[in-house]
Amino acid sequence: MYLRFLLKDCHRYSQTRSHTACLIKTNPPTIIQGGMGAGISNWRLAQAVSQTGQLGVVSGTALGAIISRRLQDGDPDGLIRGALEHFPFPRMAQRVMDIFFIPGGKPTATPYRPCLMHDLSGRREPDELSIVGNFVEVFLARQGHNNPVGINYLEKLQLPHMASIYGALLAGVAVIIMGAGIPLAIPNVLSALTHHAEATYPVHIEGADGKTETFNMVFDPAQFAEDTPLPPLLSRPDFLPIVSSETLASLLLRRIPDGIDGFIVESNLAGGHNAPPRGAATISSKGEPVYGPRDDAKLSAFRDLGLPFWLAGSVGSPDGLKTALREGACGIQAGTVFALCTESGLRPDIRHQLIRLALSGKSPIFTDPLASPTGFPFKVAELDGSLSDARSYDLRQRICDLGFLRQPYRRADGSIGYRCPAEPFASYKAKGGKEADTVGRKCLCNALIANVGMPQQLPDGTDELCLITMGTDLAGIDRFCTDDNIDFSAGDVVRTLLKTEDA
Repeated sequence: MYLRFLLKDCHRYSQTRSHTACLIKTNPPTIIQGGMGAGISNWRLAQAVSQTGQLGVVSGTALGAIISRRLQDGDPDGLIRGALEHFPFPRMAQRVMDIFFIPGGKPTATPYRPCLMHDLSGRREPDELSIVGNFVEVFLARQGHNNPVGINYLEKLQLPHMASIYGALLAGVAVIIMGAGIPLAIPNVLSALTHHAEATYPVHIEGADGKTETFNMVFDPAQFAEDTPLPPLLSRPDFLPIVSSETLASLLLRRIPDGIDGFIVESNLAGGHNAPPRGAATISSKGEPVYGPRDDAKLSAFRDLGLPFWLAGSVGSPDGLKTALREGACGIQAGTVFALCTESGLRPDIRHQLIRLALSGKSPIFTDPLASPTGFPFKVAELDGSLSDARSYDLRQRICDLGFLRQPYRRADGSIGYRCPAEPFASYKAKGGKEADTVGRKCLCNALIANVGMPQQLPDGTDELCLITMGTDLAGIDRFCTDDNIDFSAGDVVRTLLKTEDA
C-alpha cells in the first residue's frame, strides 16, 4: 500500500512541472531500464520493457557498427530490412544495404567489413550508417505497443552524436538520456534537429600545448534529405542527463535552464562508467578507486531543484524502489537486472555464467580505474577468457579499427589527428601520447560488440574478446531466478520490482 501511495504522489508531483516535456510531465515512468553497453540494451529488451508500461531504453552506442554487422550476418529474421522500408530516405537505406548486406550471412571465418571511422569532417558513410542504425533500433523497439521508448548516449562519444540523434528523432524516440560527461549542448542540438535544421556540437580537441580546444562540429540534415516529404517538425524528446552529484545538476540547470526535463542520479555502484571520486584520487589495496561520503549525492538538493529524478546504482530491487520513492524520486533506473534477462543482447552463455556465479554467492565485480580509454572508472565482471583476465589481455593484439573512443588532437603542424590510449603502444606514442596512459587500457569498442556475439576476427585468426560490465546488483539476482530456473524475462523484472507488501 505504501508503494502504491508513493507512485500516485509522484505522478501528481510531476504534473505540476509545467516546464517539463510531454512524457515526464504527464506520465513519468516508475522504472527506467538502463542503457547498457553496445547492443545489450537492444531493441528487443527496450520493446519488452516499454510493453509493460515502463520506459524501455536502447543503447545508442556504436549502432552504426552494430547494424553493419547484423546485415553482414544476413539479417536472418528480415527485421532490419523491414524497418528500412519505413526509413524516410530510401536511397540512403539502399546504399547501406548495398555496402553491408550479405544474403545468407558472411562465412564464419571471414572478418566483418570495416566501417569508416567518424571524424571532424563529417564523413558521409559513417554519418549515414549512424542515422540508419539509430533509426532502425528505435523503430523496432517501438513496434507492438504505443508506449514511449528512450535512447542512451555517452557524451564522451562525441563524433557520432548529431547523426545518431537525428536517426533516433526520425524514428520517434521519446527520451534521450546521456551520461559520461557534461552534455551542455544537447538541448540546442535537439531544438535544431527537430526542425531538420543545421546543428552544431562542441567537440573537445587535445591541444599541442596540453590545453583543450573546442571545435564546433556541424551537422546539416539538408545534406541527407531526399525527395521524400518530411514533417516540418519532429517530436522533441525529453532530455535526462545522468549525474552523480547535485553540483553537476545545478551547473547544468544554470547553463541550460530550459533544456532539462529531469535527472538520473547515479551512484558509483552502477555498472558501466562511474564518475571519478571527488578530491584526491586514492586506490584501495584491491586496485579500485576509493569513494567516500563526498561522492554520495545529496538527494535533498535534488528535491529542491524541482525536477523529476530517478535513482540509479544498485537499486534494482523492491526495497531499492521503495527507498527511491521515499526520497522523493519518481522511481529508479535499473541496468544489471535487465542485462541478465532473456531479451538482453548479452551472449546467452555469458549471461548464464554470470547468473550461476551470483547464485553461488560469487559476484566478481571490479571497479577498474584504467580499463576505459575515457579515463572514467569502469566496472568489469572478472571472467576467465575475457579482457578482465590479465593473461588474455596481455595476449591480445592491440588494434584500433572502430574508433568510437578516439580523441581528436592537435598535431605540432596544426593539423588534426586522432588517437586512443587503447590503440597499439607505438602508434599512440608516435601521435604524441604518453605511453604511461596506455597501461591497462582496454578496447571497449571491440569488446562491447563482442559481448553481443559479433566479435571481429583479428589478423591472427582469433576473435576479439569480451569485457563484461555489471553493477553490484549482480549479487541480488536471486530475486529473479533460482538454480533450477535461471532464465527470467524483462516482464518478470518489472513485476518483481513493483511488488508491494500486500501484493
